[in-house]
Amino acid sequence: MNFLRGVMGGQSAGPQHTEAETIQKLCDRVASSTLLDDRRNAVRALKSLSKKYRLEVGIQAMEHLIHVLQTDRSDSEIIGYALDTLYNIISNDEEEEVEENSTRQSEDLGSQFTEIFIKQQENVTLLLSLLEEFDFHVRWPGVKLLTSLLKQLGPQVQQIILVSPMGVSRLMDLLADSREVIRNDGVLLLQALTRSNGAIQKIVAFENAFERLLDIITEEGNSDGGIVVEDCLILLQNLLKNNNSNQNFFKEGSYIQRMKPWFEVGDENSGWSAQKVTNLHLMLQLVRVLVSPNNPPGATSSCQKAMFQCGLLQQLCTILMATGVPADILTETINTVSEVIRGCQVNQDYFASVNAPSNPPRPAIVVLLMSMVNERQPFVLRCAVLYCFQCFLYKNQKGQGEIVSTLLPSTIDATGNSVSAGQLLCGGLFSTDSLSNWCAAVALAHALQENATQKEQLLRVQLATSIGNPPVSLLQQCTNILSQGSKIQTRVGLLMLLCTWLSNCPIAVTHFLHNSANVPFLTGQIAENLGEEEQLVQGLCALLLGISIYFNDNSLESYMKEKLKQLIEKRIGKENFIEKLGFISKHELYSRASQKPQPNFPSPEYMIFDHEFTKLVKELEGVITKAIYKSSEEDKQEEEVKKTLEQHDSIVTHYKNMIREQDLQLEELKQQISTLKCQNEQLQTAVTQQVSQIQQHKDQYNLLKVQLGKDNQHQGSYSDGAQMNGIQPEEIGRLREEVEELKSNQELLKSQLAEKDAFIENLKSSQPSPGTNEQSSATASARDSEQIEELKQELATLKSQLNSQSSEITKLQTEKQELLEKTEAFAKSVPIPGESETVIATKTTDVEGRLSALLQETKELKNEIKALSEERTAIKEQLDSSNSTIAILQNEKNKLEVDITDSKKEQDDLLVLLADQDQKIFSLKNKLKELGHPVEEEDELESGDQDDEDDEDEDDSKGQGHI
Repeated sequence: MNFLRGVMGGQSAGPQHTEAETIQKLCDRVASSTLLDDRRNAVRALKSLSKKYRLEVGIQAMEHLIHVLQTDRSDSEIIGYALDTLYNIISNDEEEEVEENSTRQSEDLGSQFTEIFIKQQENVTLLLSLLEEFDFHVRWPGVKLLTSLLKQLGPQVQQIILVSPMGVSRLMDLLADSREVIRNDGVLLLQALTRSNGAIQKIVAFENAFERLLDIITEEGNSDGGIVVEDCLILLQNLLKNNNSNQNFFKEGSYIQRMKPWFEVGDENSGWSAQKVTNLHLMLQLVRVLVSPNNPPGATSSCQKAMFQCGLLQQLCTILMATGVPADILTETINTVSEVIRGCQVNQDYFASVNAPSNPPRPAIVVLLMSMVNERQPFVLRCAVLYCFQCFLYKNQKGQGEIVSTLLPSTIDATGNSVSAGQLLCGGLFSTDSLSNWCAAVALAHALQENATQKEQLLRVQLATSIGNPPVSLLQQCTNILSQGSKIQTRVGLLMLLCTWLSNCPIAVTHFLHNSANVPFLTGQIAENLGEEEQLVQGLCALLLGISIYFNDNSLESYMKEKLKQLIEKRIGKENFIEKLGFISKHELYSRASQKPQPNFPSPEYMIFDHEFTKLVKELEGVITKAIYKSSEEDKQEEEVKKTLEQHDSIVTHYKNMIREQDLQLEELKQQISTLKCQNEQLQTAVTQQVSQIQQHKDQYNLLKVQLGKDNQHQGSYSDGAQMNGIQPEEIGRLREEVEELKSNQELLKSQLAEKDAFIENLKSSQPSPGTNEQSSATASARDSEQIEELKQELATLKSQLNSQSSEITKLQTEKQELLEKTEAFAKSVPIPGESETVIATKTTDVEGRLSALLQETKELKNEIKALSEERTAIKEQLDSSNSTIAILQNEKNKLEVDITDSKKEQDDLLVLLADQDQKIFSLKNKLKELGHPVEEEDELESGDQDDEDDEDEDDSKGQGHI
């Protein structure tokens, strides 16, 4: 600061010190001073002068400031001053206070300084590296400077950042900064960076920009947020508009679902601030970006389905039917709903089911049509309703049928309690408001678009014009209004409706020509020389007459194709007719309407053409011109060609259906094959697992056998004796149990026999004396005799059972005694020292238990083996199929064995030669020793060591074999 005071003091001391000299001194101090404080103070002074003397500071100091950024990065304060100074030089945000400099000169000055700065691409790269500094005094001025550079020369700076390593990634880190000022300015920076650059838009999107921006919008309160929400929405529009890749990424990332809370505004009559209206308007525009008709059809359809599934369409319809919504938000909501349902059958069906919260409830379509035909409603709102109705009927034959059905006599509500869509359209079609006439005609034409069935159904509609007069058809009423000479907008609308109605519908053409006044009216309109305003009507009349010729089936003799052509040639002239037909496509409003489906007009007088009608004109203008110049013979030939083509098309369609069916069958067979393959793999896996389990069980069984054998060796051969003569220990235990059971039965029978004997004795002792009553004695004796007979029978039965049981017991006891004697004899013959009989019995019981467990497990294994036998048979079949391969391999193996045998013989021959050679060497050594020549002992030592090593190897191998 002292340095600044000295400089400024010197400036005021003498008049010779101008501002340029002061700036020059400061620049010299920045360039030459060795003290950091002096350079910092000089840069601070330049910053204070840069706003007022922008040109002088920019010319003299820019190079020095860039040098400071390169060399003094360790000091954040001087870097911050330098960045602020550069921002003041380049930015046009601050208006110049100098009177002679205009705003235009200021803008030119900023772009010129920007061009100087980015001339060296290293300067932009240096600025990007400075943004990595977390210091607030460095990062914030750097963000503002880079934003200003992008505003001045966006495409050039974008290209430099795009080729800079990690350039875009460094800027994305700004969105994660905890300081809101830097984060918000980072959003503005990315806005300028992503404008009209698809490559940078893709990079920013894949750097997780959608997630971060949606998080910021949620944190700020969605539609209730401030200017930050608006900036984030603008950035999202930059990333998504006309960028199919980012739109697909947005949809697949499930970000559409996160848009639903934006529109939860409720049914409030207040709380619509200007910022909230702006935010909600941008949110609706963002939805329209995703479902725009200009997007690829597949991408639009997937986004439409996602919006229905997540409830976004339902939320938009809630706003549509809510009260207290501002007019511009309501209009944009209608346009948004229109494009969300356009061409999507599911969404169109849902929209048809939406009812307005009225009493009684009315369909939303009816409520909207009431607004469209009401001349007191705003013009933009009526256009939006018409667009919504068009989108509802676009590729929706079901909806077209429902609209037309409300006009038919069988479905009209006779009580008049409810108003239908058809009644509203007819009311608008014949009202005194020309705009209502045009809108109703275009809406009704969309109900007939590419739908021959509804064109025929609409011929049934009858209208009651006045009391006492017979009803007339809707077609006749439209031609009557045309002949009355109404407003141009009304006549244009009716002619577009008639052209759409008669195209591709010979029956409607016949009905139209059946009225003898229609053709003279059309020829009269075309033949007259009227002003420029009427030329469009003449062109549309020519189009309608041309449609009546081209789609004429010659069912009316007086108005056959050839007669109509002759009439045109006589009254109008072919060249004049074609010229009048060309008035349509040459009209200035025709090209404007053909660009977008949405009817977007600045004022009602510009509402002349419909987008779908322009398509029809392009399609029919050429064919009608050819039809007018064709002769009758050419018409006949063309009809024959058409018939041939129709037959050919039918044949092709038949074969296409056959191919489609075969494709379906082929797909089914492929699926069956894949299913069978999967089942086969699963079965093979199961077989492999079961085979391994069987092997494990076998191994366990063998191991238990080995363990049992060891136990038998330690315990002696007691169990072997128990199994003598083929009697197993289990059988001994079973015989013991049967003996015990028979003993208990014998005791029971003996007790019952004793009771019966006692009962008989009591009966004998209780016989009556001779002096008792004869009657009582007779009855008692009869009763007693019966009981005695019964008891005798029971006694005989019991005795026979007792005898049989006694014989069986005796037999079993003898068998038991024999077994015990054999066991005792065997035990005596093989005594076990140190063990008592109790210990032997215990061990015997343990062995019996183990054997029973092993037998049970063996039974289970047998069952498993039996269950797997079929699968093993299948595997054997597979193995048999491999035998051929094995046989081939066996032949090759035999050949190899022959070769090996030959090689072994050769090796044996070599060994014999080596042995002879060793013998000769040994004899030579002996002769040398006898002659007294010394023989080196190294070979002997080496051979001895080798022999020792061979012996050790043999010992090791023997030891491993024992192990």
